[in-house]
Amino acid sequence: MTAEQTGLRIQEALDELAGDGAQAAGEQLVRELMAFYGDGLARLVGALPPRTLAGLLDDPAVAGLLVLHDLHPEDITARIARALAQLPEPVEVVAFDTATGSLRVRRSRSGCGCTEQDIEGALACHAPEVTAVELEQAPQLLQIGTRPAAPAEVR
Repeated sequence: MTAEQTGLRIQEALDELAGDGAQAAGEQLVRELMAFYGDGLARLVGALPPRTLAGLLDDPAVAGLLVLHDLHPEDITARIARALAQLPEPVEVVAFDTATGSLRVRRSRSGCGCTEQDIEGALACHAPEVTAVELEQAPQLLQIGTRPAAPAEVR
């Protein structure tokens, strides 16, 4: 599909927005733009050296576009790991259910840190297949120390 063909289809969709078919025309407009951008991105990705493309995969905007157009070179497991690696606190994957999109993760150490919302935000561009995040707390470790010194006797 050429830019000219895409432009004509978009103009047709815009013309229909003035009538009763506004919703259908709007959806068609989005489909046409997505197809056009997807074709262009596919050509760019194909022309990039693998090392150059790999260097761009941490960028949320680039990753999001590649995922959206099914052009991301990594599978879902690698994309989840990439997203979680960007968090300020280590988080490990416990399980991912591809049927439901549910991801269960655990903090690698106890204490304050990432919330489920932080994790969902990191995953949004890299792995939109994740639709729910369950954050397990790391087990609390018992701290054993020396007994405090006994107070001195008062005379």
